[in-house]
Amino acid sequence: MGRRSNKDPPAAELRAHHARLMERHSFVSDVTTGRWLVAPVSALRLALLFVAAYVAWEYLAPVAWNPIRPFLFISYRLPATEVVIAESKRHMFGPKPTYSLDNPLLTAIRSFCHLVHFKLLPKEAPFLRYGKGWLDVCFIAYYVIVFSFLRQTLTLHVFRPLAQRLGIRSEAKLNRFAEQGYGLMYWGTTSLVGVYVMSFQDSWWYNFEHFWYQYPHWQMRRELKLYYLLQGSFWLQQAFVMLLRLERPRKDYYELVAHHLVTLWLIGWSYFINLNQIGTSVFVCMDIPDTFLALSKLLNYLDLNLAAATTYTLFMVIWSYFRIYLSARTLASVYFDYHKIPEYARTFFPSRGHWLVWWMQCHVFAPLLLLLLLNIFWYVIMWRVFANAIRGVYGDEREDGEFDDDEEPKKDK
Repeated sequence: MGRRSNKDPPAAELRAHHARLMERHSFVSDVTTGRWLVAPVSALRLALLFVAAYVAWEYLAPVAWNPIRPFLFISYRLPATEVVIAESKRHMFGPKPTYSLDNPLLTAIRSFCHLVHFKLLPKEAPFLRYGKGWLDVCFIAYYVIVFSFLRQTLTLHVFRPLAQRLGIRSEAKLNRFAEQGYGLMYWGTTSLVGVYVMSFQDSWWYNFEHFWYQYPHWQMRRELKLYYLLQGSFWLQQAFVMLLRLERPRKDYYELVAHHLVTLWLIGWSYFINLNQIGTSVFVCMDIPDTFLALSKLLNYLDLNLAAATTYTLFMVIWSYFRIYLSARTLASVYFDYHKIPEYARTFFPSRGHWLVWWMQCHVFAPLLLLLLLNIFWYVIMWRVFANAIRGVYGDEREDGEFDDDEEPKKDK
C-alpha cells in the first residue's frame, strides 16, 4: 500500500505541475484584478492571447471575417472610388493650402518627411484612406495592454539598471529616472512621427485657417489614423497609471490628473467630430516640449547640472513657443476662424460627418482653453525653477522633499 507505483509521477514532476498551476492562477488573478497594468509578464501574455486567437481564427475558422482583427489592426478602409470623388472636391471650398512654402526650413522638413515616406512605402496604394467607427475602441483597448507591457518593461528592465550603472542609488531617484527615461523615449518618437503626419495635412506647420476649410476631415491616411489611435491608447494607459497611483504623486498630482483627462477629452472629441488636423497640431505642441523636459530632468538626476541647466533653458524657449504661443493661436483660431467652415457642413448631420453647427464652437473651445490654462499654471512653476537654477539650486520644485531619504550624500550645488 505504501509503495509508489512505477506509473506515479516523481516528486519533481508534481512540483513542476503545481508551479504551472500556480502560474496560471497568478495570470488569471492579474487579469481579473488589473494587476497586468504593473506586471509586464502578465501584460505580454494577455497581448499574446489576442495574437494567438487571431492566428487560430485566421487559419482554422471557416468564415472570412476575423473578430480579433479590429484589436490588432486598424479598421474601416474606404473604397478607392469614394476617396477619388472626395479628393476631386477637396479644394472646392477654401483657398489652396500654402504649406509654408515661404519658409525654406519648413519646406525642407516637409520634403524630407515625404521622401522618407515614399522610400519606406514605394508600393502604397495612392488612395489608401480610412474612415472611423466603434471598432476603433477595440484597437485602443488592445494597445493599452501593449503600452502597459512596454512601460513596465522599459522602466524596470532598461532604465532602472541604466540609472544604477550611472551611479544613482536612491530608490526615489531610480523610479523617477526610469519614468522620465520612458517618457523621453515615447515623446521623442511621437514628436518625430507627429511632424511626419502633419506634413501630409493642409494645415502644415500651423496654417490655422486650414483647420476649417474642406471640413469634415474624416478620410484619414493610414499613418494619421495609427498615430491618433496609438496616442489615445498611450494617454488612456497613462491615466490609469495616475489614477491608480502607480507613480509616486508629485505636488501637482491633481493638475496632472486634470491634464490627462483633458487630453483624453481632446483626443476623443476631435477624432469623433472629424477635427483631426487640430488634434495633430495639439499633439505636436505637447510632445516636443515634453521631450526636452524629460531630457533635462534625466540630466538633473545624474547631477549634470550645467548640461541640465542648458537643456532646461532650451526647453523653456520651446515650451514658450509650442505650449503657450501656438496653443493660444490655436485657441484664437477656434474663436475667429470658425466661420470658415464650408456652408454645406454647418449642419448637424453625423452620418455625413457634419457636427460643427454654431453651438458646437464652445465644445471645441472649452477643452483647448482648459489645456492652455494648465500650460500657464506649469509655465509659472517653470519660471520659478529657472530662477532657482540661476541661483545655483537645481531641481523640480514639484518634487521638493521627495528625495530627502536619499542614500546618496547630498552634494553642494
